[in-house]
Amino acid sequence: MYSVKPYKIIISGGGTGGHIYPAISIANECRNRWSDCEILFVGANDRMEMQKVPAAGYDIKGLWISGLQRSLSRKNLMFPLKVIKSLKDAGKIIKEFKPDIAIGTGGYASGPLLFMANRKGIKTLIQEQNSYPGITNKLLGKKVDVICTASDGLERFFPKDKIVLTGNPVRQDLVSMNHDKATAIEHFNLDSGKQTLLVLGGSLGSRRINQLIFKNLELFKDIQVIWQCGKIYYDQYKDAETENVKVMAFIDRMDLAYAAANVIISRSGAGTISELALVAKPVIFIPSPHVAEDHQTKNALAVVSNDAALMIQEKDLDENFTMVWNQLLEDKKLQQRLSDNFKKLALPNATSDIVNHMEKLLHDA
Repeated sequence: MYSVKPYKIIISGGGTGGHIYPAISIANECRNRWSDCEILFVGANDRMEMQKVPAAGYDIKGLWISGLQRSLSRKNLMFPLKVIKSLKDAGKIIKEFKPDIAIGTGGYASGPLLFMANRKGIKTLIQEQNSYPGITNKLLGKKVDVICTASDGLERFFPKDKIVLTGNPVRQDLVSMNHDKATAIEHFNLDSGKQTLLVLGGSLGSRRINQLIFKNLELFKDIQVIWQCGKIYYDQYKDAETENVKVMAFIDRMDLAYAAANVIISRSGAGTISELALVAKPVIFIPSPHVAEDHQTKNALAVVSNDAALMIQEKDLDENFTMVWNQLLEDKKLQQRLSDNFKKLALPNATSDIVNHMEKLLHDA
């Protein structure tokens, strides 16, 4: 469908991949749907979106904004000045670009940008990835037109009449994943007769998960492991590689890694959970306790409460991991139940559904 005049869409989201990649997915769907649309990103200076967004083929402008430090810090003294400057610059960007709609996927820059867009009467939509919203989206939720969420129960934080359940945008290769396990086993040079554990700690890796896997290699002696340890930890753990243990800094073919896995150990970022729901394999979540507002624990609990995954807190790993691991690996009925229930939580059409709601707003403008 084409508009009479090209739509002008401004998107803000960044700070972490969990905010950036959904924003890029939404932009890609907009470009597929309206080939003549103009898209501009707004991010925070010195954050990863300033590299990732141009690499995806989109223009981006930066704001001088950051978050409040949770501990006492001299950096907090600059926060009010940064907010005032960012609001002014966001208003200038909006005035020059003249967007028809503004989209926020979370992160520092989305606050000033969406606030000013709403103030200027521009249609606004935010996408909340987590089961427990961050401060920025909780504040924006009172003003924006539509709030796209990834899980139920967010009426505690947002006006009920603005909420639509869409899910989180995920990579298209996972939505259309149709690789059989034999292809995946061959790709990673694994044994088709053994169960496979996939370990995910994020692109940078998880220090605590890596320590856990290294300590328990003997526990995994009868299975095989695809261990994504992260770029900054690879040199530390690469010598642990054996015929049964594949140590990787980064996994380029996540679709094949998911297809090969029988069981997964993972952090519980919102985007990761959305991917794992599509994959529908039994998972042990180990949430990072260092994420703002303990989002990962709350995300994992939302899945665990549906009997769709298991969870162990970092502080309980030494005491509980062996017991939980043995229970999951040996109980095929438990594996199947977790997989079936996780699959029910999957929302594979999230990106398209979000853009559908954008389209409604654009027609109403």
